[in-house]
Amino acid sequence: MAGPAGPAGSAVPHPRDLGLAEARALVQRAVDKAEQLGLRGAVAVVGATGTLLTASRMDAGGPGGMARARSKAWISATQQIPSSEHLHRMTTIAPPVAAGFAQASPEALFPGAGGMPVSAGGVVVAGIAASGATVSPFFPDGVDPRVVSADGKPANPEDLLIAYALGLPYAGQHGDDQKRWEQRFGDLTVDPADSLGMAPAPPASRQAQLDWARALCDTAMEAASRRGVVVAVAVVDRGGDPVQQDLMDGAPAGGVAIAQAVAGAAALFDCGSGNLGARFGAADAVAALAALVVPPVLGVPGGLPVRDGGHVVAGLGVGGGDPAVCADIARAALDAS
Repeated sequence: MAGPAGPAGSAVPHPRDLGLAEARALVQRAVDKAEQLGLRGAVAVVGATGTLLTASRMDAGGPGGMARARSKAWISATQQIPSSEHLHRMTTIAPPVAAGFAQASPEALFPGAGGMPVSAGGVVVAGIAASGATVSPFFPDGVDPRVVSADGKPANPEDLLIAYALGLPYAGQHGDDQKRWEQRFGDLTVDPADSLGMAPAPPASRQAQLDWARALCDTAMEAASRRGVVVAVAVVDRGGDPVQQDLMDGAPAGGVAIAQAVAGAAALFDCGSGNLGARFGAADAVAALAALVVPPVLGVPGGLPVRDGGHVVAGLGVGGGDPAVCADIARAALDAS
């Protein structure tokens, strides 16, 4: 598989991931195509080391899609194959072996089709996948058949937006494009010259929530750069589900989990993540609290609630550096927004 070449593809004596700028560009192309197709969901890019690099949830994309997209992207990045091939392997090998793989690879809990590896200079540097509310291999009701066909053949929307993002010829991963086409369009055919599946998609223009979350992450990363540190940032909705996540180049990989967890703590409990201990008591009480909620929460500084009209609407989290510095970065980002 080939993706856009970049610094990550250069010869180095240690594993390298795709850079954040390149990863974000892939996500944006997928979002553009998804909006053109009338889809709503999340797109994630995971580096070859298994580290989440960036992920975006489209407006009305629904919770849960980010986790599924991230899982499929992780499979494609680390196993260096389309996630459909991984799914085939997992369903044809002995069940104990498949169960063992899942147990040893918690990031691969959703082995669905649709993820693709990203290569640079002949080396896999990332994986990309999409999932969410309406991101699926089904042809949406009312969609123009020309935009879900490539070279005159059916092109399911989920695989189409990933192929478009990578600039690759369309190749369906789900194996039933023709069947689903006939269920939606009957015996309709599209002339190859009229197929628009891989035609340029206009820039997405109806993603106000995502644009806001991405801008807030940008502001946080700019604040981190001014302080000479590199971090991970996350914006989650009031239920703790990620809307935008980014890992600055060179930032500690563990910062991704911390940023999401402190953002979740701030959003779910409407307080600074570092104040959870004071609010709920001893450390074991905070640990018990974390076990009660599905999104991860962490009671260290770095996460702040985002309010609108006095009500919490989101959480901003910064992780990967000194917690006090991360909290300062989060505060500076909110003050500047």
